[in-house]
Amino acid sequence: MECRKEQNKNMCNCSFHCSKMGLCCECVKYHRELGQLPACYFSEGAEATGDRSVEAFLRDWNAR
Repeated sequence: MECRKEQNKNMCNCSFHCSKMGLCCECVKYHRELGQLPACYFSEGAEATGDRSVEAFLRDWNAR
């Protein structure tokens, strides 16, 4: 499968610019190993907190 890194970067809402920016499969793997979710799962406001925990995701989701 071809990675569309530049296209993915345009859709990424992560405010932390890391080496995984635009490499969604690597980002998901990284956060999953930490028991977290990547920025793209969060609203803009929740993403800005930097809390990628499942609990933060559920709070964000329920607030929508």
